Amino acid sequence: MTDSFFPPDPVEDSPNAASHDATSPSFAGTSPEGEQTYSGFVAIVGKPNVGKSTLLNSFLNTKVAPTSPRPQTTRRGVRGIHTTDTQQIVFVDTPGLHKAKDALGKYMNHEVHSALSDVDAILWVVDLRHPPGDEDRLVARQIRDLPKPLFLVGNKLDVSKYPEEAMKLYRALLEGRTAQTGEVMLSAQNQPEAVAGLRERILEALPENPFFYPRGAASDQTREMWASEIIREEAMKKLRDELPYAVATRVNRWTEREDGLQRIEGEIIVEKNAHKGMVIGAGGKQLREIGQAARKQLEIFLNRKVFLGLEVIVINGWREDPEALRELGYE
Repeated sequence: MTDSFFPPDPVEDSPNAASHDATSPSFAGTSPEGEQTYSGFVAIVGKPNVGKSTLLNSFLNTKVAPTSPRPQTTRRGVRGIHTTDTQQIVFVDTPGLHKAKDALGKYMNHEVHSALSDVDAILWVVDLRHPPGDEDRLVARQIRDLPKPLFLVGNKLDVSKYPEEAMKLYRALLEGRTAQTGEVMLSAQNQPEAVAGLRERILEALPENPFFYPRGAASDQTREMWASEIIREEAMKKLRDELPYAVATRVNRWTEREDGLQRIEGEIIVEKNAHKGMVIGAGGKQLREIGQAARKQLEIFLNRKVFLGLEVIVINGWREDPEALRELGYE
């Protein structure tokens, strides 16, 4: 990991920050060679579990967003940044748009609506294995009339039996749209050349703008936010039934020893006392497995030895508690 993977503190008085988000820093409008620069924000939207985060990570050739087979792994808008000599795409990975059942779900849907209101282009990711469902139609209604370039991205091509037929049905949901619309079918997980080709098409559509982030930054997250999402990803993979959706994570402390060891201390938050024992498991086995899997990911990415200490705590009903949601970073 390079030191610039995580960006510096935002420039609060940036003239470009106001146009997209007060936390987005702005940098010079020309390249080091004096050429004009092009940059823009691109929202990645779709229903849960269609591969939005996998596509983002594939665009960047590194992992900035958590992924798991479970729907609704992504809970907040994560920005991933791809920069060339004169171009910069700020991808905004959004939670899956769905019918919210609690305050957390409402927050997640708000993240989608907020992203759509202030981007330069949209990627609508759909699952080619299936025809459109109610949640796909919900997404289509949100984006159909937006006056912004849109790419309909048919994902999971490699495991789809009837991709052309499925794509036709998704295309029909955009009928009447007048703004620029493109299409592509690919596998975000297994077709890097197709992903790179789509990225080139997006680069060509960027407006003239200064860069919003420094060269080398790949995400807008702090290292603590990123690590907490890695921990939650592994928890979601290991835990069964509905428990993964009642789990949150946070990193409270990160220190580096002189020998390079990264000491990370975090928490896994559950809603009920009964859930605590389920996360810990018999003899602490479940918690150890979550920690070992997360530590392995962290060590691979950081290229450093990691000590990961995890504690399970209870915040009763946190998914319905606005104060708890704010405390856990869902605000």
